[in-house]
Amino acid sequence: MQLTHYNTNFKKQKFPIILVCDNVTNALNIGSLFRIADAFGVEKLILCGENIQLGRKMAKTSRATEKVVNYEITKSASTIVERLKNEKYQIISLEITNTSKPIHRFNFSNKKPIALIIGDENFGVSEAILNRSDALIHIDMFGQNSSMNVVQATNIALYEITKQLL
Repeated sequence: MQLTHYNTNFKKQKFPIILVCDNVTNALNIGSLFRIADAFGVEKLILCGENIQLGRKMAKTSRATEKVVNYEITKSASTIVERLKNEKYQIISLEITNTSKPIHRFNFSNKKPIALIIGDENFGVSEAILNRSDALIHIDMFGQNSSMNVVQATNIALYEITKQLL
């Protein structure tokens, strides 16, 4: 029998993870990020950028999770990263670089809370934030393209992180 929202028995749990979105502005992506932040028990979602709008398109995609996910909207991702670094968060950026490690080979530590930084739909995580990160991770890809949608990549990253932290 297929289970529904009403008869699943998943254990509700929060993980010490803050998801920091560096200039993710697409309404559908933001709505999806609310859903996965809820699904993976993320402590907080921080949306950073100049023109963050929580409109009808976002709400339709989020399926009301914006009402239950702790979130903040701010202009500067760099300021947030500095604040979280001072609060002893591990700053981990999800970005393909010449020094990033494959996510499946990275050991996530539960000794300090995690700030997972994800980047702009077109340009990724800013260079300034990459330089302030404690670790850079990427998802190995095997096709023609060298990147995937920010929401899909975040899903994979949160799955791997929460799997290791359980």
